[in-house]
Amino acid sequence: MKRVFITGANGLLGQKSVSVFSKRWEVLGIDLHQTSFLDSKNATYRGIDFTDKETLLESLEEFHPDVILNAGAFTDVDGCEKEKEAAFRANVGAVQNLVEYCSGENCKLIQLSTDYLFDGKEGPYPENAEENPVGYYGQTKFEAEQLIKANLKNYLIARTNVLYGIANKVRSNFVTWLIETLKDGKPVRIVTDQYNNPILVDNLAEALRECAEMDLTGILNLGGGEYLSRYDFALKIAEVFTLDRNLITPIVTKDLGQVAPRPLKGGLDETLARRLLSTKLLDAREGLEVMKRQVQGKP
Repeated sequence: MKRVFITGANGLLGQKSVSVFSKRWEVLGIDLHQTSFLDSKNATYRGIDFTDKETLLESLEEFHPDVILNAGAFTDVDGCEKEKEAAFRANVGAVQNLVEYCSGENCKLIQLSTDYLFDGKEGPYPENAEENPVGYYGQTKFEAEQLIKANLKNYLIARTNVLYGIANKVRSNFVTWLIETLKDGKPVRIVTDQYNNPILVDNLAEALRECAEMDLTGILNLGGGEYLSRYDFALKIAEVFTLDRNLITPIVTKDLGQVAPRPLKGGLDETLARRLLSTKLLDAREGLEVMKRQVQGKP
C-alpha cells in the first residue's frame, strides 16, 4: 500500500484528504494541534509544526512516504498582509523543508496553490498564464511554486480557489459563514465584481487522490465547474439552503475596504483537468447540494 504524508491535516482540505486517501493509502497526517480532529480510523496523526525543519524531516524519514500532499498554509489573505513573517514561514519556508526532503528521496510533492497568483484582469486563468500576484498571500504562493519548479522534477502544483464545505472544528469558509449569517436574519453585502469557480472541498480531495494515483506532474488547475461572481454564488447558496436572498445586497470590492488587494476576475480554467481526470469537477449547485445533504446527515 502506498503512503501519503498530509500537512494541514486538521484543516478543511486536510480532513477531507485524509478521509479520501485513507480508503486506499496508508496516511500520516500532521498539523499544529496536539490532538487530531480527524474522523478517519485508518490514518495516523501527529502534532507537528511543518515549519520546524528538524521535527518535520524526522517524521518524514520515519514514515517514508511515496507522496507528500501539502495542504497546510497561511491562507488568511488579509492576515498575510499584517503578518508577513508568519505568512512567509508557512507558505515558503515550510515548502523549502518539503522540497529538501523530496529532492533526496523518491517522493512526489503535491503542492496546493491558488488563483491569487494572478492580477485578476483576464481570468479564468489556464495553467500557462503569466503570474502577477497583487497581494502578499499570492506572492508567497508564487515563491513556493518557483522553489518547487527550480528544485524538483517529481511534483504536481494543484491550483485551486474558493474552497467550501464542512469539517470538524475548522474556521468558517464563505459558504458556512453566509449560511449562518442568513439563518440569523442578518443582512450581508456581497461583491459583484470578484469572479472565481468555487469548489466543494470533498470534490477537490477526490481529484487530488486521482492525480496522485495517476502520478501526474507539472501544474493542474482544480477549480469548480462553474465560473461566477461571488454575489451570484451567494444567491445560489441562499436558494439551495432555502434562505432569504433579500438579505443579500450587491456591492463592489472597493466598498469593503479590505486590507489586501484581491484579483477581481480571478478563477481557473479547468479544461485540462476535465480532459485528464475521471473525477467530475462539480458546478456550484451540484457542490452545494452535496454539502446540504452532509449538513442534514444524509448520504
